[in-house]
Amino acid sequence: MRILLLGYIIVFFCIAVVVEASATRGSVLAYLRQIEGRHTISGQHNREPNAFPAQWTNKVHDITGVYPGLWEGDFLYSSTDDINNRQTMINEAKAQWAAGSLVGLMWHSCPPTMSEPCSWTDVQTKLTPAEWSDITPLWKAKLDIIVPFLQQLKDAGVPVLWRPLHEINSGWSWWGGDSANSAKLFQTTYNYLVGTKKLTNLIWVWSVKDDAGASSGLGTFYPGNRYVDVVALDPWVNGFPTTEWYSAIQGVSSSKPIALAEVGTLPTPAQLAAQPKWTYFSEWAEYLTGSNSNDAIKATYYDPQVLHRGDFSL
Repeated sequence: MRILLLGYIIVFFCIAVVVEASATRGSVLAYLRQIEGRHTISGQHNREPNAFPAQWTNKVHDITGVYPGLWEGDFLYSSTDDINNRQTMINEAKAQWAAGSLVGLMWHSCPPTMSEPCSWTDVQTKLTPAEWSDITPLWKAKLDIIVPFLQQLKDAGVPVLWRPLHEINSGWSWWGGDSANSAKLFQTTYNYLVGTKKLTNLIWVWSVKDDAGASSGLGTFYPGNRYVDVVALDPWVNGFPTTEWYSAIQGVSSSKPIALAEVGTLPTPAQLAAQPKWTYFSEWAEYLTGSNSNDAIKATYYDPQVLHRGDFSL
C-alpha cells in the first residue's frame, strides 16, 4: 500500500507527481502539510447503521460523480446491531483505503462506568469526581473493546485519522467540558493505545466545538503537542468558522495541520478561499442532503481547491 505525495515540477509546462513514500501516518501528515493553504480534501462521515458503512459516501458519488477523498466511520454505541457490525465498518475502512481514500474513525463511547449498548442520554451523563478519580482502569477496559479493530487496520497498513473524545471542550458529553480531567483523559488514551498497544498507525486528531465564548479557553483542554497530530474544529454553532475561531485554531495548532472535523453545511468555494488552511472537511452523515442542496454539493465538490479520491494516489 503506497501514497504518492504531490510534488510539482515544470517540464514542458506540465505538472507531475514526483514524490513517492510509504503510506504511513508520517507520510499522510506530510501530505496534509503540503496541501495546507492550497487544497482541502473532501470528506464524508458515515454512521447508523454500521451495516451500511458507506451509504453517505456513495450518496456523494450519486450526486457529484466523484467520491470524497476521506471516508469516516464511527464505532457507535446505541444498538446491538451497530456494535455487531463494527467489523463490517472496519472492512469498509480497508476497502476505502484500498480504493484511494484517506480513512478516519471516531467513537461515541458509552461512559466507562456503563456497558454497551447505552443510550444518548447515557453518553451525555457527567461523571462524578469519584468516578473521574477511578477512571483510568475502567477507560482502558473500554478501549480494549476497539483495540482489535484498530489493530486490524495497523496490520493492513492503513493509517487512521483517529478522533477520540471529540468536541472535548464542550460539555454535552461525559468526556468533555471538564478542564480538570478532559485533557488528562486524552493523554491516557494516547498513552494506552500508542505506548501500551503500539497502535502506531493512528494519526491523532484533537477536535473542539465552536461554543459561544469558548475560543479563548482552548488551551485548558489541549493535552500537549506530543499527543496531537491534527487540530480540528466542529463549527456547529456558526456553520463555518468565524475569523476569531480560524485564528484560535491556528493559535493552538503550533503549525500542525488544521481541519474541519464535522460540518453540517458544506463549506463554499468562497469560504475555503477566505480560510484556505483547512486541510480537510468531513460532512456529517445525513446532513449531506438534509442541509445542502444538490447544487450546493456540486459547487463545493467541483471547486478546483477541493480534492477527491483520485486526486492523490494511495
